[in-house]
Amino acid sequence: MINATLIIDSRMTFEEAIAGTDAPRNVIESLSLIHVRYRAFDGRLHQGQLVVHKEVVPDILEIFRFIEALGFPVARAIPIVRYGWSDDRSMADNNSSAFNYRLVLGTERLSRHAFGRAVDINPCQNPVIYETGRISPDGATYDVGEEGTFSETHSVVREFQRRGWQWGGHFKTLKDYHHFDKIEEIIRIRALDVKNR
Repeated sequence: MINATLIIDSRMTFEEAIAGTDAPRNVIESLSLIHVRYRAFDGRLHQGQLVVHKEVVPDILEIFRFIEALGFPVARAIPIVRYGWSDDRSMADNNSSAFNYRLVLGTERLSRHAFGRAVDINPCQNPVIYETGRISPDGATYDVGEEGTFSETHSVVREFQRRGWQWGGHFKTLKDYHHFDKIEEIIRIRALDVKNR
């Protein structure tokens, strides 16, 4: 029998969740700290937190409700400040995260994570696979038959896509199976639509 007690994985304030970030004030002011619930790999109900852009809060809350109802396991969701702002350390702990003011690896371009418009879920089940064959995080494997793993036809992937998010499994130069980001053009169109009503 599954224990109905809610297990708290993260209980930070907004100030704690952004402490030490290099993000400029205008980026910080665009962010929200949200609470999300999920079944973890232990089969029990957990609550974690994500820092996301205010414009994507409804999407993320609704997608996590969908994930919870589906029973799709999520290892944990803890703001990346807990890992000293290290994406590598967060991924190695199979942590699901969102905001992290950083560059896209190997470029001078800010990641969508830098604006809270991207979320990573279960990096150990859904690793990055580079063109060279290198896998990150170290020791991770990608097997669509394993619990907590995304695939082209997975209902969580389709739910993100339905809301205008792109999946890193569709990237051309690498496969970033844990990554979802909100396409900004969709955000602008929806904002204009709401404004014009």
